[in-house]
Order: sequence, then C-alpha cells, then structure tokens
Amino acid sequence: MRAAALYSAAGSLLLTTLAAGPTRAATPAGPESPEARGTAVAAGRAAAAGITFGSCPKSEELPGGIRCGTVGVPLDYAHPDGKQIELAVSRVPATHKDPDNGKHKVPGQGALLYNPGGPGASGLYFPLVGMVPEWKRIAAAYDLVGYAPRGVAPSAPLSCQDPGDFFKGPRPAPTRPSDAYKAERAAEAETYAHDCAARAGDALRHYHSLNNARDLEVVRAALGERRLTFMGGSYGTYLGALYAELFPSHVRRMVFDAVVNPDPEQVWYRNNLDQSEAFEDRWDDFKEWVAEHDAEYGLGDTPRKVQDGYDEASARLAAEPAGGTVGPAQLQGAMLKAGYYDDYWPHRAEALSAYLKGDPQPLVDQAGTRTEEGSVAAENSNAVYTAVECNDAPWPTDFRVWDRDNTRLARRAPFETWDNVWANLPCAYWRAPRQQPLDVRTAPGELPPTLVLAAERDAATPYEGALELRRRLSGSVLVTERDAGTHGIAAGPNACVNDHLEAYLLEGRLPARDTSCAPRPEPRPQPEPQPRT
Repeated sequence: MRAAALYSAAGSLLLTTLAAGPTRAATPAGPESPEARGTAVAAGRAAAAGITFGSCPKSEELPGGIRCGTVGVPLDYAHPDGKQIELAVSRVPATHKDPDNGKHKVPGQGALLYNPGGPGASGLYFPLVGMVPEWKRIAAAYDLVGYAPRGVAPSAPLSCQDPGDFFKGPRPAPTRPSDAYKAERAAEAETYAHDCAARAGDALRHYHSLNNARDLEVVRAALGERRLTFMGGSYGTYLGALYAELFPSHVRRMVFDAVVNPDPEQVWYRNNLDQSEAFEDRWDDFKEWVAEHDAEYGLGDTPRKVQDGYDEASARLAAEPAGGTVGPAQLQGAMLKAGYYDDYWPHRAEALSAYLKGDPQPLVDQAGTRTEEGSVAAENSNAVYTAVECNDAPWPTDFRVWDRDNTRLARRAPFETWDNVWANLPCAYWRAPRQQPLDVRTAPGELPPTLVLAAERDAATPYEGALELRRRLSGSVLVTERDAGTHGIAAGPNACVNDHLEAYLLEGRLPARDTSCAPRPEPRPQPEPQPRT
C-alpha cells in the first residue's frame, strides 16, 4: 500500500482541500444493515459447506505440499442470493512437531489466516513460511492458511487494461514535472479509471475493504473456526482493523504488522501523502548506508555524493535507456524497494555502482522489463489496488488539489512524491460510488487483546499509524523495533520481536505494556546476482 501521516504545513493545507468524490454511498456497516444480514447468510452457508482441499490451480505453481480449495462469497453482500464469486484458499496443516523437542507433540490451535497487504497481493503462498526456521514453532501449532482476496487472481480476477500495456518503459521520473507532463499523466489516469469501469461494469463498486472484511468472516466460517486467528501485514492491518470493528466477538487473536493508519480522515489520500514524506527519510537512510560503504561501492563517502550519483544515473538513462527498457522511472522504482526492505540495499547499491562504471546489466536485471506472466500478475494486482483504494473513501476530484498539495510536499520530499501521485491519480476520475471509512474503535472488553508490531522508520506505513491503531483498539499492545525501517517485522531476523509474536500466538500472552526491541543488524555489502524483481 502507499499510505501515511503529515503533520506539517502541507498537512494543515490538506485539512481544507479534500474535495468530495462522486456520489457516495453511506457505508452500510451496522448490525441491522442488509450487508450485515447478507454476511451472516453467507457465513452460515460456508460453515455448512466447509472447504474441500485438493490440488492447487496450476496457474499458481504452488508446491504439492500446499492444498487448495475455494469459498463462495456474494459479490454484493446486500444481495447474498445474487451473483457469487469464489475465493481461492491455500493451507498446510499444523506439523504438531516441536522444533526444540522431536518427541513432544504440539497440540493444534486451529487456523492462522494471513493477508499480506497490497491491496492486491495474494496470500496463497503464505503456508510456505512454515519451512522457515523462524516460523516452525508457529507452524507446529497452527494450520497455516492463505487466500487470494476478491479480485486477485485466481479469485474472480479484476483487470483494468491489457497486461501487455501495463509496463510503460522506459519513462521519465521528474521531481519537478512540467505542466505538460502533468496533463499527460492526468489524461492517462482518467483513461485508466474509464477502462476499469468499462471492463468491470457494475461489479467494480463491490471491490472495497468492507467487502474484504466480510469475505474474511465467510472464510473463517468455511474453515470451521469459531473465532478467527488472523495476521495482517501492511494493508492487511487495515483489513484486520475493519474486521475487529465489524465482528469483535469473532476474534480470537490478531497480529497487526506494519500498520496502516486507520483514522477515517487519513484513508486514503492523506495516508499516501504521509507515505511520500516518510520515504524521503528512508531514502536518506539508504544513502547514508551506501556512503558508509564507499570502499565497496565507490558511490561517494557522503549521502550528498550518493545522491549526485543517483541523479547522474537518472540523467544518463533519460538520454539512453539501459537495455532499451530502464529509464529514470524504472531506476526510481528499483530504488524504491530499498525503501521498503533493508535486504535490497546491497543489491541496489551494487547495480547503481555497476551502471555508473559502465556495466548496465545488474540494473537491467533488477529494473528491466517483466515476463509476460509477470505483466499479467502485476496488472491484476494494480487493478485491485486501485479499485479498493478508490472505492474505499472520498478523494479530491480536482487535479489542482493534487497539484497544490504535492508540489509543496515535493520541495522537501522529491524522491517518491510524484510517483505516488501517478499511482493513485485514477481515484480523481473514478466512476464507482465511494464508501465512507469506518471509525474503528473498540471499548474495553469488546475485543480480545491484540498485538501491534511496527518498525520506527517504516516508510510504507509510517509509525504514527501503529500509534493510532494502538489508541483505537482497547487492550492492544504495541511492540516497536527501534531505529529500523523494514516494512513488516514479524518472524524476521529480530529475535526479540519473534519472542513477543510467539508468546502471543502460542500462549495468548502479551507484554504488560507497550515495549520495544533493539533494531536488527544492518545489511552487509554482499552483492550477489539477483533474479528479475
């Protein structure tokens, strides 16, 4: 997801500039709403039918150890007897093997259902994490269950354009775009919004976060779980928060990892502005690390020199794209991943260094044209991302609002600001009705205790989101990885974080109060050949 919290001059400007979207439907989320009744009907059917697990779709290329099935859900929960769509679900049963004592049989605790975020990401691969050492204790106790949310292939896949046209490269990436360039990108966004409506028809309005939360309730029932044990990463935390608001009595345990700010005033326009500002700080972290390792990369011994090298590479790519496919926008996109994950730092630095020294191949490998299969998956993911965020909440419908807010923001945060605008601008021209975001709040005792995990310098989901969710979910406890910025910290290399995660999922035990963990070690300069990403 591209979201965040801006408490600065631009932030105060936003408070007065968020324009109304197209005709908006009042959010039907109350216990007596048609959608609530439809969800109960669909969940009852799913509980009776269960899930028949067998071979997984060949298109997903999942290993044989994972078994797959489907769950039927209404396209429109207000009409549960109307059109149905099928959600693909994957599972690996609990091993019941104690990794510390092979003679000890671990009792099962039911299903742990996971959503990796996006919106637009598939969780079908999630059960594979049971093979990772950090997950083995959890995999011993839980059936690991993933699923593809509505719209994400193969769950009634959504498409907004020909996948062959999705990757437009090479492209420029101006940090001070001209009026002509802005007009060109605005026209593209308007066309994309039109094409989404034309391809999906009336079904487009039903791809939003409230329906994703209702789908989660139906999947819970189909799995035969009386109460849900759920873990969400990034956008998955917002989905989990909505579920907690709609179905608090159906929650067993919940882990929120890398938290989207759930404040209704933040969803989604302001969240994305906040994210752009946070990425500037994270980009600075990366440049400082590269400068510290000038002996390995030769990109300069100060962040300013590293920035100069990046700017030089961007200018060269504008004049002559690498491999015919990598221009400034592709370079920026590759480096943006370094803002998400520390693990990318060595490989991105090596690619930039090699390019400036005359070898473009590492950069082409990391930022070049995707395969046909990759283009199909990326187009589908982007379509779902756009539909969910555009449907979820009001957005400014006048480009002048976007232009004003982001021109001011880009003066101090140029790295990601305009790229984030172009990613979300179709929402200015969206044809489907908008939902009103729920005001997620739970009273003491309404929801079981929940665990919130966050890295202090996470750019994709800035830390304020975790603080906000912690305030809104009574009984929740926040574990912070200090002075770290990797997006998503659960079951990674930080043993302190993992101890808290396991204590909660395996024993239901939380710290008495909010606590923190020391940061994970910084990556080491170990450039290795990387597959196309």
